[in-house]
Amino acid sequence: MKLGLPLDVVRETWHLRAACRGPEAVLFFPPSLPERREERHAREKKAKEICEQCRVQRDCLDFALRVHEPHGIWGGLTEAERRELLADINEPLERA
Repeated sequence: MKLGLPLDVVRETWHLRAACRGPEAVLFFPPSLPERREERHAREKKAKEICEQCRVQRDCLDFALRVHEPHGIWGGLTEAERRELLADINEPLERA
């Protein structure tokens, strides 16, 4: 069976210690039905508050940036915030 992920990613275990595990995990991803802007902001705020207390927040963010995770809140950042961070990181490289 081919997973399409590097073996080091498959062997990572930081997620087992993540504060987002359990019933509150739904806060970290948008619902299948559309949500109002206010609802999204409230959901994201609650998720980020959980991230702030998480002992593996940095590992989570590093993972999401490394694999270019397109969905959800990872390491305390939304999809848009991660895209912006990656663009800022890659900008100096593109000028070199």
